[in-house]
Amino acid sequence: MAKTKYAGVYVDKNGQFYYEVYLGKDRITGKKIRKKGRKNQQGKKFTSAQQAHKELIRVKNESLSTNGYADYHMTYGRFMDAVYIPYYETDVEESTFYVRKKTLENMRDRFGHLELREISIADVQQFRTWLLSAKGAGYSQAYASLVFGMFRKSLDMAVEMQFLEANISKRVKAIPKGKAVVPYWTKKDFEKVIAEICIDDFYEHLCFIMLWVYFMTGIRVSEGTALWWDDIDFKNKRLRVHHTLFIRSKNDWTRKNYTKTADGKRIISLDDDTIQILKDWKKRQNEMGIHDFIFSYDGMPMIKSTISRIVERYSTFANVPRIQAKGLRHSHASYLINEFNVSVLILSKRMGHSSPDITLKHYSHMWSGIDETIADVMSGNIQIQTAPKTRINFNGNHAVKK
Repeated sequence: MAKTKYAGVYVDKNGQFYYEVYLGKDRITGKKIRKKGRKNQQGKKFTSAQQAHKELIRVKNESLSTNGYADYHMTYGRFMDAVYIPYYETDVEESTFYVRKKTLENMRDRFGHLELREISIADVQQFRTWLLSAKGAGYSQAYASLVFGMFRKSLDMAVEMQFLEANISKRVKAIPKGKAVVPYWTKKDFEKVIAEICIDDFYEHLCFIMLWVYFMTGIRVSEGTALWWDDIDFKNKRLRVHHTLFIRSKNDWTRKNYTKTADGKRIISLDDDTIQILKDWKKRQNEMGIHDFIFSYDGMPMIKSTISRIVERYSTFANVPRIQAKGLRHSHASYLINEFNVSVLILSKRMGHSSPDITLKHYSHMWSGIDETIADVMSGNIQIQTAPKTRINFNGNHAVKK
């Protein structure tokens, strides 16, 4: 028997994965209840430790659900550790859990000492206020809405598992998401930025390539970090966006063969300038022995914090608005709308949205002022000639007689 990275999951000498889990004590006999299994709910043997882990969590949750009110005094902390956090880990993408884990733990630590049934409306209201208050967490409204929503969902599961009769948090007003405003660069801002980059330096050349590709394609940050040279079709001048990169650290990453949404998989046409810029960079990378990742100076992928520092550095040098890395995606949308009056359908396809409605939701404000050209064309188009004499005998607020 050998342990795996999942608690309670093992692999025997024949390479067969199995789980072994403790399910508490029998309420009648007082004996410890343990369950061991090598197959999933459909009767198929596990082919990976992860499969065994998911079945272990399912069995554990099923046991807790069956024995619901047996643990009348369960605390929120124990509920999160034993039930909700393990469930959440198996219910979402690994990258999502990696990002949200700390938030879940913070929620657990805030309410952990309270029994589930002790959490009051006042506790929930104070938490809501703390999330939004500058003296509290000071989160943006969008992030506070996310965190509060996660807390409410955790109590939803407590109700579903029969540890609670009702979700007390539903009696406190939800936090609206609000309108998220993402700063971006205009064409002039971007020109100022690249004017500060010396591409004679290898690392600065990489910075230039990264900023250029994001600005000129509008790809998501994780889509860009996943780009390999195989994704560039120099002959047909196209970029294939079919992967995302989940990075735990510079030496611990996974290149996934899917994007944020199904419609995110797309082919983007590239302009001649971008093609030539990429050709020059590919040649320089080859001289350094780098052949896979486009955004790389050492063969390893670029991590998001590095991208953020690059954007911040050149924002300062160029004295332009500081933006987040994702602001480069918005910059691309602004560039296409304001410079080329691109249609919402084309922009939707290029951005990898599931429908033009999504595009309008995020970028409709960028089309403000676009109708000025229409107004110019409308000028003088209608011939204005009014009647020389009135045909109405007006003597008050009466209907006009035929």
